Amino acid sequence: MTDANSTSEAAASPDDETDLDALSVDEAGRIARRVVENTEEVIVGHHDAIEHLICALLGRGHVLLEDVPGVGKTMLARSIAQSLECQFKRVQFTPDLLPADITGTNVYNQETREFEFRPGPVFGNVVLGDEINRAPPKTQAALLEAMEEETVTVDGTTHRVPDPFFVVATQNSVERDRTYELPAAELDRFQMKLELGYPNAEEESRVLANVVGDHPIDTLEPVATVADLRAARRTTASVTVEEPVRDYVTALANYTRERAQLGVSPRGSISLLRAAQARAVLDGRDFVLPDDVQAEALTVLPHRVRTAAGAQSARELVDAALTSVDVP
Repeated sequence: MTDANSTSEAAASPDDETDLDALSVDEAGRIARRVVENTEEVIVGHHDAIEHLICALLGRGHVLLEDVPGVGKTMLARSIAQSLECQFKRVQFTPDLLPADITGTNVYNQETREFEFRPGPVFGNVVLGDEINRAPPKTQAALLEAMEEETVTVDGTTHRVPDPFFVVATQNSVERDRTYELPAAELDRFQMKLELGYPNAEEESRVLANVVGDHPIDTLEPVATVADLRAARRTTASVTVEEPVRDYVTALANYTRERAQLGVSPRGSISLLRAAQARAVLDGRDFVLPDDVQAEALTVLPHRVRTAAGAQSARELVDAALTSVDVP
């Protein structure tokens, strides 16, 4: 099942160069913080998770949200999307969903006597893949090309997805017997994996107060445009990463490779560096510190690591890497 919800600004074409001038770091940081604050109008008690999501958005990544039902995973994704004046689309993953339901398909036009491509819901700026582990691997894989290459190939023809393109997928951490585990290749394409957890008593009381009348998502206004986001991403990509910081990221990845059945891939190292660049922008800096790497490591690395049965968990191994590897 799919649905689309477009705001006033259409999805930008990847070929549109008119808004590609980078912003100053201060301007990009202000935009990022504005989106964080706006999202918190709806999502209570998850400031850190919201900041991580914004880092993935600026760092050209995608996010997997995993937790028990009812903690706000889907609402968080909707709030981020609604804070951006861009094209939002949603895919509800179900066991009978087909790849073409996501990518789109060619349909014969009887008037022109030609086949026309009808884009699927993957053609949005922000795409919510709700309960992605409900669909079989073949359907999940329909997202792989778009997430890695920002293209979709149907019947031998390649189509570019809009720019920016940001996937937020959710999956439940319970009812595993009726779900399909994401393959390692697909997990590796998610820059971050986040968990929200239950709110504390005070936060839950605020949530209840917020939704007694109208839900705040119904009146949430955008605070950034597609052009803002594209420019902020360009700024993030230009943040300086000195060689000692690059070596630090490599050392963290190597630590996991030497001690796990499956360690962090080079794609994982790149994802960590990009997330660290975004963290620097969020903090108003045009250069990356080891602190930025450490702030994002536990969201970027553990889901890429497989450890042996009975050994320390992936998160414990990454924790050990952060403790053991010399900081430049």
